[in-house]
Amino acid sequence: MLVHSRKGKWATWLVFFVLFLPLFALPLLVILAASLSSHWSGAFPSGFTTGHYESATRGESLKALTTSLVTAVSASLLALAVGSWAALAAASLKKGGKRLLDTLFVLPVAVPSVVVGLAILVAFSKPPMILNGTRWIVILAHTILVTAFAHQSVSAAIVRLDPAYEQAAASLGARPSYVLWKVKLPLLLPSLNAAAGLCFALSMGELSATMMLYPPDWMPLPVQIYAATDRGSLFTGAAVAVVLMAATLLVLFAVSRIRTRASYR
Repeated sequence: MLVHSRKGKWATWLVFFVLFLPLFALPLLVILAASLSSHWSGAFPSGFTTGHYESATRGESLKALTTSLVTAVSASLLALAVGSWAALAAASLKKGGKRLLDTLFVLPVAVPSVVVGLAILVAFSKPPMILNGTRWIVILAHTILVTAFAHQSVSAAIVRLDPAYEQAAASLGARPSYVLWKVKLPLLLPSLNAAAGLCFALSMGELSATMMLYPPDWMPLPVQIYAATDRGSLFTGAAVAVVLMAATLLVLFAVSRIRTRASYR
């Protein structure tokens, strides 16, 4: 709803800040404040220090950050490939088949992620494919959990595509493969970038299924944050959480820049 009066605009901004700050910004600011504090004896943390970031950006924390980045990038690329392929295939199906395919992709996010983790653990702990104890089981779990979002994003973009472009290319003698690579996919590029960013962000923060599956040599950063806070190292955990947020935001910013350029192509 658009607000045109000056008082209405001020009231809208007031409501926005009253709701936004306590629900969204304040918890993040508290985490940031805790990462820069040495103790927390009152209502707010106190004692400014940057020492927690030394341990948050070295050793095991740096390794965990690299693990999270590799896992998130791998899972995002796999989810984007599988979800986009399924969305393109579903576009040519009848309504019943498309609905069934959509349901299959949404099912992993319709149940708790710990259930998905348990299912993957049981399925890939025995022959013919044993992934338990390897990094690949973590990447597979993240891929399964985020593919639904890639599939839904690309499916919605395909519905909005103007069929005149494909029809014009086909009328000029273009093969279906040429239409796909040179016409349809370039038009879907902004949606593909958005889906990749969403999948990456979700994978970077995934914890429940990861806790059940990760091997000792492949510990993502959210697991380390949980372990630090569980040991009572609240301030170190807060610093690691800030590093996780910063890394995720930097990648999302880069993806948004690519998406913006793709929108003007």
